[in-house]
Amino acid sequence: MEGLLGTSMGVFLGVTVCLTGFASFMTGQALAQGWRSAWQIVPYCLLLGAADRFLVWGLFKGDALLPSGYIIDTAVIAAICAAAYRLTLARRMTRQYPWLYERVGPLAWRLRRSAR
Repeated sequence: MEGLLGTSMGVFLGVTVCLTGFASFMTGQALAQGWRSAWQIVPYCLLLGAADRFLVWGLFKGDALLPSGYIIDTAVIAAICAAAYRLTLARRMTRQYPWLYERVGPLAWRLRRSAR
């Protein structure tokens, strides 16, 4: 797994999932709270992926230029960001328009039966 990530699993979990994942979660929330489009997740996560690889290289002497490491890290970061975006958007839609929408799950909402 180290050959694929360019670092150890502990560093991956600590830096990518915890540290950069938190930044990604906050980014997703900020995009949803500002009513931004979902496509804006992509450029932010590409930048967060580069910052993650820099931290892995600078702090733990990981391989910063390994393409598979960057792709895996960025995919994890993008998944966290997309989940936070959808979670925040679902919460916001049902709280801001309670007469129109009802929550179906943590990531979804639907039109209320009385509004149809």
